[in-house]
Amino acid sequence: MFHFLSTKEWLNNRVAIITGASSGIGKATAIALSRKGCHVVLCSRNLDKLLEIEKELSHLRNGVISIPVDITDPESVAGLVTKTLEHFARIDFLVCSAGEYLRCPAVKTSMTQIQHLLEVNFWGNLNCIYGVLPHMLKRGKGQIVIVSSMDAKKGIPPDAAYVASKAAISGFADVLRQELRAQGIKVTTIFPGRVNTPMISQLAVPWISAKIPPEKVAKVIVKSLEKKKTEIIVPGLGPKFLVLVQTISPALADWLVNFFKLGGKELSGNSINNSHITKKTVSN
Repeated sequence: MFHFLSTKEWLNNRVAIITGASSGIGKATAIALSRKGCHVVLCSRNLDKLLEIEKELSHLRNGVISIPVDITDPESVAGLVTKTLEHFARIDFLVCSAGEYLRCPAVKTSMTQIQHLLEVNFWGNLNCIYGVLPHMLKRGKGQIVIVSSMDAKKGIPPDAAYVASKAAISGFADVLRQELRAQGIKVTTIFPGRVNTPMISQLAVPWISAKIPPEKVAKVIVKSLEKKKTEIIVPGLGPKFLVLVQTISPALADWLVNFFKLGGKELSGNSINNSHITKKTVSN
C-alpha cells in the first residue's frame, strides 16, 4: 500500500536555508516553512531583524538559527553553508529570496548600477547555489528555489537593470534544472508579480496589477517544495495572460503594458513616463 505524505509530514524536520529572510518574501517563507515543521536558517545582512524573527518562531520548537550573510561575498556564503552543516548536518532546501530593486529608465542607468544589481540578483544567487550544490550532489537529493520576478517574463519600464538581473538568474535556473534532474536535485523558479514588500513600498500600481501579500508567494513556495514544481507564476491569471500575449505578439504586450500603466508610479508622483524619475535602490 502506498502512503502519501501530507505537506506537514513531507516538510517535517527538513532543513531550509532562506536568504533575504529579514523581510518580505523571505521572512514570510521562513515563517511558513517553520510552521510546517522545517528547521530554518535565516539569512540576510540584518542580524537584528533575523533575531526578531527567530524569537517569533521560538514557540514552534523547530530548529531556527540566524546567520548574517552577504550573498555577494563567496566567503560569507561558504561560512553560511559550513555553519548550517555544523548545526543541522544537512541541507534539504535552499530558497534564494534575497534581492535588490532599481527603478530607473535604461538611458539614465549607469553601468555601475547595472553591475551592482547583477552582483546581487545574479552572482549573489549563484554564490548560494554553488555553495550548497556540493553537499546536495553528494547526498543525491535536495531542492533549490529561486525567487525571480514576472519582469523576467515580460520587461516593464523603467526597470531595465532589474529585468536584466532577474532574466539572467531565471535563464540560468532553466538550464540548471534540466542538468540536475538526473542527479536527484530539483530546481524551481518562482515568478511573482507585484508583491507588497519594502522593496516597492513607494510604488503605486494599477488595480489590474495589485500588490499581493508576501504570504501568498510563501504559500506557493511551500507548494513547490511539496509538489516538485519547475516554474510557478503568481498570481496566476493576469500575469500568465500577459506572458501568452508576449509569446504571440511582443508589440501587443508592449501596448498592454502602456495601456494599463503596469509600470506604476512613485508615491512622490513620478510616473513611468516622467523624465525626472528618481533613481532608487531598495534592498529586500
